[in-house]
Amino acid sequence: MSAAGFMVGAGINTFESKAQPVSSSYDIMREVMKYRKIDAHAHINFSPGDVDKQLDFADRLGIEKLSISRPITGNVGTHEEVIKHNDLIIKAIKSHPDRFIGFFTLIPTFAKESLEEIKRCVDSGMSGYKGYLQVKVNDPSYYPVIEKLIDHKMICFMHAYSGIGRGGYRTKYGNLYPNESTPEDFIDISTRYPQAIFQWAHLGAGGDWEYQCKALKDYPNIYADTSGSNNAGNLIDYALKYFGEDRLLFGSDLSYYQSVSKILAANLNESQRKKIFFDNYNNLLRKGGYNVA
Repeated sequence: MSAAGFMVGAGINTFESKAQPVSSSYDIMREVMKYRKIDAHAHINFSPGDVDKQLDFADRLGIEKLSISRPITGNVGTHEEVIKHNDLIIKAIKSHPDRFIGFFTLIPTFAKESLEEIKRCVDSGMSGYKGYLQVKVNDPSYYPVIEKLIDHKMICFMHAYSGIGRGGYRTKYGNLYPNESTPEDFIDISTRYPQAIFQWAHLGAGGDWEYQCKALKDYPNIYADTSGSNNAGNLIDYALKYFGEDRLLFGSDLSYYQSVSKILAANLNESQRKKIFFDNYNNLLRKGGYNVA
């Protein structure tokens, strides 16, 4: 007799399982497709066919619109690169106005050129700003940029991180890039400009997301998108506890399936799902008249 109570030995070959296949009435794709969605953190690149590829992912998951940008992803860059990257986004939003919301990028240390580029991008139909790690969000070079974004009621969306140590060594907050914006940088600039709208990028990027949530809790003009390829089981529930249901924004950062599933897997009610998938971000866009109907 085995520990489980089954007879073992010569008769084992005659044992027949009476277990029946388990059927489930849960239709995951029906659940996915029932919610309106705006992706608050999407990108396209210069590769041939990339626009179609991103739209294919969006179509499969019922994402109506994608807020796209093409920041310069190195530590340095030129203003000529800025223009080239913004032109890519302008072309995409003009080709697919029903699917894409365009965010421009800048390197604000090019002070005069940045203000001129804001005007060009606004005139071309852009709806917000996406910065990377050439300059911290609270650097004084950002002040005139943020003031223009306030004038246009646009989101200041920044690459951000607070690391827990990488590559066998640790710098402050574990960040390897000296100009990567941290929670403290966001707190500083959001306090200086309480009328501005700030978006903390990718809670699921693999950093210390618990610290990010706790640090940014009491700053109502800082919102966070849920994107990223790291999917700790309680990330969304934890973020909800600290940010609340009105300051979380659905985003993918190109991790489409993971980013949809983490919202569905969280302990959210119907109203909270609708807010995070669509309403919260649309309400921010509405401030400047960039919202989805």
